[in-house]
Amino acid sequence: MSPRTLSDHDLWNAILQGGHSAFSILFDRYWASVYTTVYSYVKDETISKEITHDIFLNIWLKREQLQILSFSAYLRAAGRYHVYKYMKQAKAVPVTYSAALEESADLVCRNQGDENLGYLELKNNIDEHLMELPKRCREVFILSRQQHLTNDQIAGKLGISKRTVENQLTHALHHLRVMLKNISIGIFTWMLIMWVR
Repeated sequence: MSPRTLSDHDLWNAILQGGHSAFSILFDRYWASVYTTVYSYVKDETISKEITHDIFLNIWLKREQLQILSFSAYLRAAGRYHVYKYMKQAKAVPVTYSAALEESADLVCRNQGDENLGYLELKNNIDEHLMELPKRCREVFILSRQQHLTNDQIAGKLGISKRTVENQLTHALHHLRVMLKNISIGIFTWMLIMWVR
C-alpha cells in the first residue's frame, strides 16, 4: 500500500514516531485547504502563506504534546485560532495610562478581533449560501443588502417590477434563514443590519 493512501490517523501515528514522510503527505493533503480558509479571512496572499506554514510548523514542533483525533477538524480550529491571533496583533493599540478614570467611564471594552473574525466567518457562510440562490434572486439580494439600492432603483436597473424585487428579497431572506438556522438569530440579525448600514 502506498503511504499516500494511508488514513490521516495512520499518518498521524507515524508522525508521532518522527516520520517526516508521513508529515509531508499530510502537509500536501491539507495545505491548500488551510491556505484557502486563512486567505478567506485575511485577504493577503503572503500573510496567508505565512500563517498556513506556521500552523504546520507548530504541529510538527508540538506533535508530542498534541492529541489529534480528527486532523481536518484540528486544522480548521488551528486556522481560526491563528487568524484570530494575527488580527489581534495587527490591531494592537498601545495602552496609555489615564489618571482621569471618570473621563473614560463611558467607553465600552470590546474584543474587536474576535468580532471581526466572527463577522468574516458568518459572511463567508452567507456568501456560500447565496451562491445556491437562482441568479436573479441573488442579484436582487446583493443590490439591496450590499450595494444599498432601494427596491425602486433595483427594479429600474434590472427592468423588473418593484413587486418582483420584493418577492425575490423575501425568497432570498427565507432561504438564508433556513440554511443558517443553526446560527443564532441575534448574530444573523446583526449581520443583516451591518450590511444595511
